[in-house]
Amino acid sequence: MKNAVIVDALRTPMGRGKASGSLARTHPVELLATALGTLTERNGIDPALIDDILIGCVGQVGEQSATPGRMAALAAGFPEHVPSTTIDRKCGSSQQAVHFAAQGIMAGAYDIVIAGGLESMSRVPMGMARQGTDPFGPSVTQRYGPGLVGQGISAELVAARWSLSRAQLDDYSARSHQRAAQTQREGGFEREIIAIDTDDGPMRADETIRAQTTADTLAELKPAFVNDDIQARFPEIGWHITAGNSSQITDGASALLIMSEDRARELGLKPRARFVAFDVIADDPLMMLTAPIPATRRALKKAGMAPGDIDHFEVNEAFAPVPLAWQAEFGVDDARLNPRGGAIALGHPLGASGARLMTTMLHALEDSGGRYGLQTMCEAGGMANATIIERLD
Repeated sequence: MKNAVIVDALRTPMGRGKASGSLARTHPVELLATALGTLTERNGIDPALIDDILIGCVGQVGEQSATPGRMAALAAGFPEHVPSTTIDRKCGSSQQAVHFAAQGIMAGAYDIVIAGGLESMSRVPMGMARQGTDPFGPSVTQRYGPGLVGQGISAELVAARWSLSRAQLDDYSARSHQRAAQTQREGGFEREIIAIDTDDGPMRADETIRAQTTADTLAELKPAFVNDDIQARFPEIGWHITAGNSSQITDGASALLIMSEDRARELGLKPRARFVAFDVIADDPLMMLTAPIPATRRALKKAGMAPGDIDHFEVNEAFAPVPLAWQAEFGVDDARLNPRGGAIALGHPLGASGARLMTTMLHALEDSGGRYGLQTMCEAGGMANATIIERLD
Protein backbone atom coordinates (compact mmCIF):
# COMPACT_ATOMS: atom_id res chain seq x y z
CA MET A 1 0.00 0.00 0.00
CA LYS A 2 1.31 3.44 -0.95
CA ASN A 3 2.04 6.16 1.57
CA ALA A 4 -0.18 9.22 1.12
CA VAL A 5 1.55 12.47 1.99
CA ILE A 6 0.76 16.17 2.22
CA VAL A 7 3.05 18.24 0.03
CA ASP A 8 1.39 21.60 0.63
CA ALA A 9 -1.60 23.12 2.39
CA LEU A 10 -3.01 26.62 2.22
CA ARG A 11 -6.11 28.66 2.82
CA THR A 12 -7.63 32.03 2.14
CA PRO A 13 -8.05 34.59 4.90
CA MET A 14 -11.29 34.16 6.81
CA GLY A 15 -13.84 36.86 5.95
CA ARG A 16 -16.90 37.73 8.00
CA GLY A 17 -19.85 35.96 6.41
CA LYS A 18 -22.09 38.96 5.98
CA ALA A 19 -22.62 41.70 3.42
CA SER A 20 -20.00 43.93 5.03
CA GLY A 21 -17.37 41.18 5.05
CA SER A 22 -14.24 41.72 2.97
CA LEU A 23 -14.88 38.62 0.84
CA ALA A 24 -18.61 39.17 0.37
CA ARG A 25 -18.14 40.73 -3.07
CA THR A 26 -15.91 37.87 -4.28
CA HIS A 27 -17.62 35.02 -6.12
CA PRO A 28 -16.97 31.72 -4.28
CA VAL A 29 -15.49 30.12 -7.40
CA GLU A 30 -12.86 32.88 -7.50
CA LEU A 31 -11.89 32.17 -3.88
CA LEU A 32 -11.27 28.51 -4.66
CA ALA A 33 -9.64 29.23 -8.02
CA THR A 34 -7.04 31.40 -6.29
CA ALA A 35 -6.28 28.56 -3.88
CA LEU A 36 -5.96 25.97 -6.66
CA GLY A 37 -3.79 28.18 -8.83
CA THR A 38 -1.47 29.12 -5.97
CA LEU A 39 -1.15 25.51 -4.84
CA THR A 40 0.10 24.32 -8.23
CA GLU A 41 2.18 27.37 -9.09
CA ARG A 42 4.21 27.53 -5.92
CA ASN A 43 4.98 23.81 -6.07
CA GLY A 44 5.84 23.81 -9.76
CA ILE A 45 3.17 21.22 -10.48
CA ASP A 46 1.78 20.89 -13.99
CA PRO A 47 -2.01 20.91 -13.38
CA ALA A 48 -2.32 18.32 -16.15
CA LEU A 49 -0.89 15.74 -13.70
CA ILE A 50 -3.73 16.12 -11.21
CA ASP A 51 -5.94 13.03 -11.16
CA ASP A 52 -8.88 14.59 -9.35
CA ILE A 53 -10.02 17.60 -7.33
CA LEU A 54 -12.19 16.73 -4.32
CA ILE A 55 -13.97 19.73 -2.80
CA GLY A 56 -16.14 19.89 0.30
CA CYS A 57 -19.09 22.28 0.12
CA VAL A 58 -22.30 22.31 2.15
CA GLY A 59 -24.36 24.96 0.35
CA GLN A 60 -24.43 23.37 -3.09
CA VAL A 61 -26.97 25.85 -4.45
CA GLY A 62 -26.82 29.21 -6.21
CA GLU A 63 -23.26 30.28 -6.91
CA GLN A 64 -21.94 27.03 -5.42
CA SER A 65 -24.16 24.71 -7.44
CA ALA A 66 -22.14 24.03 -10.61
CA THR A 67 -19.57 21.63 -9.10
CA PRO A 68 -17.48 24.49 -7.70
CA GLY A 69 -14.21 22.55 -7.86
CA ARG A 70 -14.67 22.05 -11.59
CA MET A 71 -15.50 25.71 -12.16
CA ALA A 72 -12.55 26.81 -10.00
CA ALA A 73 -10.16 24.56 -11.94
CA LEU A 74 -11.33 26.09 -15.22
CA ALA A 75 -11.10 29.58 -13.72
CA ALA A 76 -7.52 28.83 -12.61
CA GLY A 77 -6.61 27.81 -16.17
CA PHE A 78 -6.24 24.09 -15.51
CA PRO A 79 -6.47 21.75 -18.52
CA GLU A 80 -10.02 20.78 -19.35
CA HIS A 81 -9.41 17.08 -18.69
CA VAL A 82 -8.87 17.61 -14.91
CA PRO A 83 -12.08 16.46 -13.14
CA SER A 84 -13.64 17.41 -9.83
CA THR A 85 -16.42 16.33 -7.52
CA THR A 86 -18.22 17.90 -4.58
CA ILE A 87 -18.54 16.25 -1.16
CA ASP A 88 -21.09 17.04 1.54
CA ARG A 89 -20.55 15.67 5.02
CA LYS A 90 -21.71 18.96 6.49
CA CYS A 91 -19.04 20.61 8.69
CA GLY A 92 -16.60 17.79 7.93
CA SER A 93 -17.00 17.98 4.16
CA SER A 94 -13.43 18.96 3.32
CA GLN A 95 -11.97 16.69 5.99
CA GLN A 96 -13.83 13.89 4.23
CA ALA A 97 -12.41 15.16 0.93
CA VAL A 98 -8.92 14.81 2.43
CA HIS A 99 -9.78 11.28 3.58
CA PHE A 100 -11.02 10.25 0.14
CA ALA A 101 -7.94 11.76 -1.51
CA ALA A 102 -5.47 10.01 0.79
CA GLN A 103 -7.35 6.73 0.72
CA GLY A 104 -7.52 6.82 -3.07
CA ILE A 105 -3.75 7.30 -3.23
CA MET A 106 -3.12 4.53 -0.71
CA ALA A 107 -5.32 2.20 -2.76
CA GLY A 108 -3.45 3.03 -5.97
CA ALA A 109 -6.37 4.78 -7.68
CA TYR A 110 -4.64 8.19 -7.67
CA ASP A 111 -1.13 9.62 -7.75
CA ILE A 112 -1.87 13.34 -7.25
CA VAL A 113 -5.04 14.88 -5.83
CA ILE A 114 -6.11 18.29 -4.59
CA ALA A 115 -8.51 18.07 -1.65
CA GLY A 116 -10.11 21.12 -0.15
CA GLY A 117 -13.25 23.00 0.62
CA LEU A 118 -15.24 26.13 -0.02
CA GLU A 119 -18.03 28.12 1.57
CA SER A 120 -19.16 31.69 0.93
CA MET A 121 -21.71 32.07 3.68
CA SER A 122 -22.32 35.73 2.85
CA ARG A 123 -23.39 34.86 -0.70
CA VAL A 124 -24.92 31.41 -0.12
CA PRO A 125 -26.54 31.65 3.32
CA MET A 126 -26.58 28.61 5.60
CA GLY A 127 -29.75 26.54 5.16
CA MET A 128 -30.61 28.15 1.82
CA ALA A 129 -30.99 24.75 0.14
CA ARG A 130 -33.71 23.51 2.46
CA GLN A 131 -35.77 26.60 3.14
CA GLY A 132 -39.43 25.71 3.47
CA THR A 133 -38.80 21.97 3.35
CA ASP A 134 -38.71 19.03 5.76
CA PRO A 135 -35.29 17.38 5.36
CA PHE A 136 -36.01 14.59 7.86
CA GLY A 137 -39.19 12.88 6.70
CA PRO A 138 -41.94 11.35 8.85
CA SER A 139 -40.11 8.15 9.81
CA VAL A 140 -37.14 9.96 11.37
CA THR A 141 -39.50 12.29 13.21
CA GLN A 142 -41.45 9.29 14.50
CA ARG A 143 -38.28 7.50 15.64
CA TYR A 144 -37.11 10.51 17.65
CA GLY A 145 -40.38 11.43 19.30
CA PRO A 146 -41.05 15.15 18.96
CA GLY A 147 -38.22 15.26 16.44
CA LEU A 148 -34.61 16.28 16.08
CA VAL A 149 -33.43 19.73 17.13
CA GLY A 150 -31.14 22.38 15.74
CA GLN A 151 -27.43 22.45 16.50
CA GLY A 152 -27.76 25.28 18.98
CA ILE A 153 -30.11 23.17 21.11
CA SER A 154 -27.77 20.19 20.72
CA ALA A 155 -24.96 22.39 22.04
CA GLU A 156 -27.13 23.21 25.06
CA LEU A 157 -27.72 19.49 25.62
CA VAL A 158 -23.98 18.78 25.45
CA ALA A 159 -23.29 21.56 27.96
CA ALA A 160 -25.91 20.11 30.30
CA ARG A 161 -24.67 16.51 30.04
CA TRP A 162 -21.05 17.49 30.80
CA SER A 163 -22.12 20.07 33.45
CA LEU A 164 -20.41 22.92 31.61
CA SER A 165 -21.23 26.33 33.01
CA ARG A 166 -21.73 29.57 31.08
CA ALA A 167 -18.51 30.87 32.66
CA GLN A 168 -16.53 27.85 31.40
CA LEU A 169 -17.87 28.31 27.87
CA ASP A 170 -17.09 32.04 27.84
CA ASP A 171 -13.62 31.52 29.32
CA TYR A 172 -12.82 28.98 26.62
CA SER A 173 -14.18 31.23 23.87
CA ALA A 174 -12.19 34.25 25.01
CA ARG A 175 -9.07 32.08 25.01
CA SER A 176 -9.79 31.07 21.40
CA HIS A 177 -9.68 34.73 20.35
CA GLN A 178 -6.61 35.43 22.46
CA ARG A 179 -4.70 32.48 21.04
CA ALA A 180 -5.64 33.33 17.47
CA ALA A 181 -4.72 36.98 18.03
CA GLN A 182 -1.33 36.03 19.47
CA THR A 183 -0.65 33.69 16.55
CA GLN A 184 -1.61 36.43 14.12
CA ARG A 185 0.62 39.00 15.85
CA GLU A 186 3.57 36.61 15.78
CA GLY A 187 3.07 35.79 12.08
CA GLY A 188 2.00 32.22 12.75
CA PHE A 189 -0.71 32.26 10.08
CA GLU A 190 1.30 33.97 7.35
CA ARG A 191 2.71 30.82 5.72
CA GLU A 192 -0.71 29.19 5.43
CA ILE A 193 -2.69 32.20 4.16
CA ILE A 194 -2.74 33.33 0.53
CA ALA A 195 -3.82 36.84 -0.44
CA ILE A 196 -7.21 37.33 -2.10
CA ASP A 197 -7.75 40.29 -4.40
CA THR A 198 -10.83 42.29 -3.40
CA ASP A 199 -12.34 45.60 -4.49
CA ASP A 200 -10.50 47.18 -1.56
CA GLY A 201 -7.14 45.62 -2.46
CA PRO A 202 -5.43 42.38 -1.43
CA MET A 203 -6.78 40.73 1.73
CA ARG A 204 -3.98 38.97 3.59
CA ALA A 205 -5.24 38.36 7.15
CA ASP A 206 -8.25 36.92 8.96
CA GLU A 207 -10.79 39.59 9.87
CA THR A 208 -12.75 37.42 12.30
CA ILE A 209 -10.32 37.57 15.24
CA ARG A 210 -11.31 39.95 18.06
CA ALA A 211 -8.16 40.45 20.09
CA GLN A 212 -9.91 42.45 22.83
CA THR A 213 -12.43 39.73 23.63
CA THR A 214 -12.62 38.72 27.29
CA ALA A 215 -14.81 36.37 29.25
CA ASP A 216 -16.41 39.42 30.88
CA THR A 217 -17.45 40.94 27.55
CA LEU A 218 -18.81 37.58 26.38
CA ALA A 219 -20.80 37.24 29.61
CA GLU A 220 -22.87 40.26 28.55
CA LEU A 221 -24.33 38.44 25.53
CA LYS A 222 -27.80 36.95 25.73
CA PRO A 223 -28.45 33.22 25.08
CA ALA A 224 -29.32 32.71 21.43
CA PHE A 225 -31.69 29.74 21.46
CA VAL A 226 -34.09 30.18 24.40
CA ASN A 227 -37.35 28.37 23.65
CA ASP A 228 -40.13 27.53 26.10
CA ASP A 229 -41.21 24.37 24.24
CA ILE A 230 -37.62 23.07 24.20
CA GLN A 231 -37.25 23.92 27.90
CA ALA A 232 -40.33 21.85 28.70
CA ARG A 233 -38.93 18.95 26.69
CA PHE A 234 -35.40 19.23 28.11
CA PRO A 235 -35.64 20.81 31.59
CA GLU A 236 -31.90 20.23 32.15
CA ILE A 237 -30.95 22.92 29.62
CA GLY A 238 -29.39 25.98 31.23
CA TRP A 239 -29.38 28.30 28.17
CA HIS A 240 -25.66 29.00 27.97
CA ILE A 241 -25.06 29.18 24.20
CA THR A 242 -24.55 32.66 22.73
CA ALA A 243 -23.14 34.17 19.56
CA GLY A 244 -19.89 34.65 21.47
CA ASN A 245 -19.29 31.01 22.40
CA SER A 246 -20.32 29.69 18.99
CA SER A 247 -18.39 29.53 15.72
CA GLN A 248 -18.60 32.50 13.38
CA ILE A 249 -20.37 32.52 10.02
CA THR A 250 -17.52 32.99 7.57
CA ASP A 251 -16.34 33.05 3.94
CA GLY A 252 -13.26 31.08 2.93
CA ALA A 253 -11.57 28.32 0.96
CA SER A 254 -8.76 25.87 1.68
CA ALA A 255 -6.81 23.27 -0.30
CA LEU A 256 -4.16 20.58 0.17
CA LEU A 257 -1.84 19.00 -2.39
CA ILE A 258 -1.81 15.28 -1.60
CA MET A 259 0.13 12.61 -3.46
CA SER A 260 1.89 9.30 -3.09
CA GLU A 261 5.26 9.58 -1.42
CA ASP A 262 6.95 7.97 -4.42
CA ARG A 263 5.38 10.50 -6.82
CA ALA A 264 6.45 13.39 -4.61
CA ARG A 265 10.04 12.16 -4.66
CA GLU A 266 9.94 11.72 -8.45
CA LEU A 267 8.83 15.33 -8.81
CA GLY A 268 11.49 16.60 -6.42
CA LEU A 269 8.92 17.67 -3.85
CA LYS A 270 9.32 17.35 -0.09
CA PRO A 271 6.52 15.51 1.75
CA ARG A 272 5.57 17.54 4.82
CA ALA A 273 3.33 14.99 6.56
CA ARG A 274 1.96 11.50 6.09
CA PHE A 275 -1.45 10.13 6.96
CA VAL A 276 -1.45 7.69 9.88
CA ALA A 277 -5.12 6.88 10.58
CA PHE A 278 -8.66 7.83 9.58
CA ASP A 279 -12.06 7.35 11.13
CA VAL A 280 -15.63 8.35 10.48
CA ILE A 281 -18.52 7.42 12.73
CA ALA A 282 -21.97 8.62 13.75
CA ASP A 283 -23.52 9.09 17.17
CA ASP A 284 -26.84 10.23 18.67
CA PRO A 285 -28.40 12.66 16.13
CA LEU A 286 -30.26 14.46 18.91
CA MET A 287 -27.06 15.30 20.81
CA MET A 288 -25.53 15.71 17.33
CA LEU A 289 -22.15 17.13 18.43
CA THR A 290 -20.68 14.22 20.43
CA ALA A 291 -19.33 11.96 17.67
CA PRO A 292 -15.79 13.44 17.81
CA ILE A 293 -15.39 11.47 21.05
CA PRO A 294 -15.86 7.95 19.57
CA ALA A 295 -14.15 9.03 16.32
CA THR A 296 -11.06 10.04 18.31
CA ARG A 297 -11.06 6.77 20.26
CA ARG A 298 -11.28 4.74 17.07
CA ALA A 299 -8.60 6.71 15.22
CA LEU A 300 -6.19 6.34 18.15
CA LYS A 301 -6.91 2.61 18.34
CA LYS A 302 -6.28 2.17 14.61
CA ALA A 303 -2.96 3.98 14.98
CA GLY A 304 -1.99 2.06 18.11
CA MET A 305 -1.63 5.36 19.94
CA ALA A 306 -2.84 7.08 23.12
CA PRO A 307 -3.78 10.74 23.67
CA GLY A 308 -0.38 11.30 25.26
CA ASP A 309 1.30 10.46 21.96
CA ILE A 310 -0.37 13.38 20.15
CA ASP A 311 1.35 16.78 20.16
CA HIS A 312 -1.47 18.86 18.67
CA PHE A 313 -5.24 18.38 18.72
CA GLU A 314 -7.69 20.27 16.52
CA VAL A 315 -11.27 19.83 17.73
CA ASN A 316 -13.54 22.07 15.71
CA GLU A 317 -15.09 24.81 17.80
CA ALA A 318 -18.58 24.60 16.34
CA PHE A 319 -19.73 25.57 19.84
CA ALA A 320 -17.59 25.81 22.97
CA PRO A 321 -19.17 22.71 24.59
CA VAL A 322 -17.81 20.52 21.78
CA PRO A 323 -14.06 20.79 22.54
CA LEU A 324 -14.74 21.07 26.28
CA ALA A 325 -16.79 17.85 26.41
CA TRP A 326 -14.14 16.15 24.26
CA GLN A 327 -11.41 17.40 26.60
CA ALA A 328 -13.29 16.08 29.63
CA GLU A 329 -13.33 12.62 28.06
CA PHE A 330 -9.64 12.50 27.10
CA GLY A 331 -7.98 14.60 29.79
CA VAL A 332 -5.86 16.49 27.26
CA ASP A 333 -4.11 19.55 28.67
CA ASP A 334 -5.07 23.01 27.44
CA ALA A 335 -1.75 23.62 25.70
CA ARG A 336 -2.33 20.88 23.12
CA LEU A 337 -6.00 21.63 22.37
CA ASN A 338 -6.56 24.17 19.59
CA PRO A 339 -3.36 26.05 20.49
CA ARG A 340 -3.85 28.62 17.71
CA GLY A 341 -7.51 29.25 18.42
CA GLY A 342 -10.38 27.74 16.51
CA ALA A 343 -13.65 28.46 14.75
CA ILE A 344 -14.91 30.71 17.55
CA ALA A 345 -12.14 33.14 16.60
CA LEU A 346 -11.24 32.17 13.05
CA GLY A 347 -14.72 31.32 11.81
CA HIS A 348 -16.36 28.24 10.35
CA PRO A 349 -16.86 28.39 6.56
CA LEU A 350 -18.66 25.03 6.66
CA GLY A 351 -17.32 23.15 3.64
CA ALA A 352 -13.84 24.65 3.96
CA SER A 353 -13.30 24.09 7.67
CA GLY A 354 -11.94 20.54 7.60
CA ALA A 355 -9.12 21.45 5.24
CA ARG A 356 -8.59 24.74 7.08
CA LEU A 357 -8.01 22.90 10.36
CA MET A 358 -5.64 20.46 8.65
CA THR A 359 -3.71 23.37 7.13
CA THR A 360 -3.39 25.14 10.48
CA MET A 361 -2.41 21.94 12.29
CA LEU A 362 0.31 21.09 9.77
CA HIS A 363 1.90 24.54 10.02
CA ALA A 364 1.66 24.52 13.81
CA LEU A 365 3.40 21.13 14.01
CA GLU A 366 6.18 22.46 11.82
CA ASP A 367 6.58 25.61 13.89
CA SER A 368 6.55 23.76 17.23
CA GLY A 369 8.54 20.72 16.16
CA GLY A 370 5.67 18.42 17.14
CA ARG A 371 5.37 15.06 15.45
CA TYR A 372 1.73 13.89 15.57
CA GLY A 373 -1.52 15.79 15.12
CA LEU A 374 -5.13 14.64 15.47
CA GLN A 375 -8.07 16.53 14.00
CA THR A 376 -11.76 15.85 14.52
CA MET A 377 -14.97 17.60 13.49
CA CYS A 378 -18.56 17.30 14.66
CA GLU A 379 -21.03 17.18 11.78
CA ALA A 380 -24.78 17.62 11.38
CA GLY A 381 -26.80 14.47 11.90
CA GLY A 382 -24.47 13.31 14.69
CA MET A 383 -21.42 12.36 12.58
CA ALA A 384 -17.69 13.02 12.91
CA ASN A 385 -14.39 12.47 11.10
CA ALA A 386 -11.02 12.03 12.78
CA THR A 387 -7.57 12.09 11.16
CA ILE A 388 -4.08 11.53 12.53
CA ILE A 389 -1.07 12.87 10.64
CA GLU A 390 2.67 12.63 11.26
CA ARG A 391 4.91 15.57 10.45
CA LEU A 392 7.91 14.55 8.38
CA ASP A 393 11.38 16.09 8.71
